Amino acid sequence: MLQELSSIISAMNSSEEVEEFLSQLLTPPEQTMIERRWEIVKLLHRGVPQREIASILGMSLCKVTRGARELKKEASVFRRILEKQVSKE
Repeated sequence: MLQELSSIISAMNSSEEVEEFLSQLLTPPEQTMIERRWEIVKLLHRGVPQREIASILGMSLCKVTRGARELKKEASVFRRILEKQVSKE
């Protein structure tokens, strides 16, 4: 199922279309959860300590640690995406 959703999203023509699709697919709490998890990854990438992130976002340290583990992987797609964003700024 995740592969199907990935294919659908990658075939879309604009970020607006992706946003509309996700807003119709996900409930507001699900959208918030995804947004917060992405915020965790961005803060980790900027070097903010895990405990500070957990405190700032009011989330468990476990959720923050999961993001940190993903960023540390050699082939981390999170890191690749964030490095591309930084180079565009």
